[in-house]
Amino acid sequence: MKTLQPGLVHAPVTPFRRDQSVDYATYAKVIEFHLRNGAEALALPMPEGEDMSLRDGELRELLEFAVKQVKGRVPVLAHVSDAGTSIAVARAIHAEKTGAAAILSHPPYFWHPRPAMVVEHLARIGAAVKLPFYVCTPPVESPGTELMSDMVMQLIERVPNLVGVVDASLDFVFMEEVISGGRRLRPGFQLLAGRDYLVSASALGGNGAVVPLAGIAPNLVRQVYDLCRQQKFLEARGKQEDIAHLHHLVREAGASGLKDGLAGIKCAMAAMGRECGVPRPPVRPLGEVERGRFEDAVQSLAFLKAEPRGW
Repeated sequence: MKTLQPGLVHAPVTPFRRDQSVDYATYAKVIEFHLRNGAEALALPMPEGEDMSLRDGELRELLEFAVKQVKGRVPVLAHVSDAGTSIAVARAIHAEKTGAAAILSHPPYFWHPRPAMVVEHLARIGAAVKLPFYVCTPPVESPGTELMSDMVMQLIERVPNLVGVVDASLDFVFMEEVISGGRRLRPGFQLLAGRDYLVSASALGGNGAVVPLAGIAPNLVRQVYDLCRQQKFLEARGKQEDIAHLHHLVREAGASGLKDGLAGIKCAMAAMGRECGVPRPPVRPLGEVERGRFEDAVQSLAFLKAEPRGW
């Protein structure tokens, strides 16, 4: 199996038209924007890409479109998570046939299978393909059965193509146990930050990141990533705080106090001149007054003045 080092991975949003169909013309613009602005790989559709709102056929079409649009310029990592094992396995097989460079999957969330069931679920997904396989901690507050470090060790022993963990938990102990235990069992085992907070994972020896905010502030994300690669963590801290400010602003924009961030991230991209429509239900888009206040808040962030405007 060829070793994949995805590096700085951008997680594109999925644009929708007013009738809630996928807007592929705009999706092509989204992909090209990421490729011009520092993406070393793309992961899609991640939660920020509203994967849970996409039907099975749409998930497949979206991946096929992305692979054709990218044309091999960077690796495309296919996110194939699902509550049903057979569904996720089928998507993984489709991703391999489509030309994805790797697959990512997290434990089923919003229900609570036993840890042994989660290990079996993920092991079957990884075993279905020969592609590099990454397991993810889901970026939700109530994930169901939490992915623990001992479960990752069991998966390493069972799944030869498991190459790393994408961590969105920000749990320092989990990350340390995964990277130290994982590399004892499998030299070169990877830890990728699964959110826009890169410093902690990098300080532990992480070697990549999947970043949702790259659609808004790709230059800022790249600066933090490069500083972390150079192990200049103190210098990275100030810029990481800027990312944290943007992260919380986007998250707090979730309508009705849901704080999901899906409405916020698309609204922030629109404020930067990159309109991608609104989220699919049940996520409610920002109202006119909410949107105006949010866009004003985005425009007031001094560090965004160095970011690209428009496509």
